[in-house]
Amino acid sequence: MGGLVGGKQPDESVPANAGKDTGARRVLRAFRPEGTRVRAGSVEVGGPGFVVMAGPCAVEGVEQVDRTAAAVAQAGAHVLRGGVFKPRTSPYAFQGMGEPGLQLLADTGRRHGLPIISEVMETAQIPFMAESADILQVGARNMQNFSLLRALGKIRRPVLLKRGLSATVQEWLLAAEYILEGGNEQVLLCERGIRTFETEMRNTLDLAAVAWAKQRTHLPVIVDPSHATGQVELILPMSLAAAAAGADGLLIEVHAKPEQALCDGAQALTPERFQTLMQRLPAVLDAVGRHLWRPESPAQVVRAR
Repeated sequence: MGGLVGGKQPDESVPANAGKDTGARRVLRAFRPEGTRVRAGSVEVGGPGFVVMAGPCAVEGVEQVDRTAAAVAQAGAHVLRGGVFKPRTSPYAFQGMGEPGLQLLADTGRRHGLPIISEVMETAQIPFMAESADILQVGARNMQNFSLLRALGKIRRPVLLKRGLSATVQEWLLAAEYILEGGNEQVLLCERGIRTFETEMRNTLDLAAVAWAKQRTHLPVIVDPSHATGQVELILPMSLAAAAAGADGLLIEVHAKPEQALCDGAQALTPERFQTLMQRLPAVLDAVGRHLWRPESPAQVVRAR
């Protein structure tokens, strides 16, 4: 029976490992021991500089975005975040402003000298999102939207991949592998909390996964304490803990008037709270041999294309 499988000669045109999960390759640190540095405009993520991305959960209007952008820029944020397509649990909740919101976010970011990050939800949105956004975000619900991941692997624009609500770290890395396998090496991982039996917080922030990912992969790791906790009082301590755990940056929701927010106001920092966070971060970063990211020179162009 040598060389036979089930009494039939094997088809040599089928790879020996067909049907088997051979695991991540490009995502592992062995693939790039020195680590990957991702560029968003002139901002570099993954080096010694710690990057803070901040802004509203959703773009709601001109005044709201401009006031928030001005506040986070003044406090020292490096990237402006804002959702223009919002995947909401209820179909009746605010779904975002769409393309007009993206243009508003891009114009505001340019005015305040900040590159922008916004979420892409489907493959049809990629071309115009990539034209305006410096980083394309894949939300937790889309972590295993493989057609979207494959399409993002074909572009040359940084992608921030959020961990799914119930995803293991292995599944998270394999999702990143889809993007890397397509040729796009500019990938950021984002821990945003996972769903557990705990009900006092929106999710459970898995900082052990951050430390684990920093050891196993060469990709930068960002932490989103806003979605992870869902409570404004917990964002500052969890942000500091993330910095101590080895994260490369933060993704934080800030709103000029959280009580009026159309989306997730309960987890949005006021500009004053955000400024306090930015003032306290340097001491923690210094303790672990890091510092807040800063331009290499004053003449550096932020939104270089």
